[in-house]
Amino acid sequence: MTLQQKSPEAFRTISEVASELDVPQHVLRFWESKFTQIKPLKRGGGRRYYRPEDVDLLRGVRALLYNDGYTIKGVQKVFREQGVRFVAEAGRGNVEGTIADLARETVERQNGNGEDEPAEEANDNAPLSLRARRELAAIADRLEALRAELDEAAMPEEETAEY
Repeated sequence: MTLQQKSPEAFRTISEVASELDVPQHVLRFWESKFTQIKPLKRGGGRRYYRPEDVDLLRGVRALLYNDGYTIKGVQKVFREQGVRFVAEAGRGNVEGTIADLARETVERQNGNGEDEPAEEANDNAPLSLRARRELAAIADRLEALRAELDEAAMPEEETAEY
């Protein structure tokens, strides 16, 4: 017997979402406690039903934690600084590159004239100096190098022999 596939707009149960994201159900419940932006509908008996937007948000959280190496506090900061829409777009795959790439793009945009003048105001309304922009760019470079090392170390030996 084959199961019919749900419509993309259909609500999902916690078991369906956990299976789709390849995480245990208790992890989803934990994320709900850490990220107030994740708010599934709760029906009788506490059953959770996730809207498509909730699933996109969870997928974005998963990508930040598991792919980009963020901590819980780091993802909370991304929510504060970039917003829910950014995390959901990341979950949909609409954000190109890694967070390190985004940091580099921001530095390059602010570094346009190359002079030691204050950059455009950041989210906290404090301008970045040229020195701070260079330090941020160096950090982004180091993050990318570390990620490449981790990716290489994670490859099975058969695959590394091909390279």
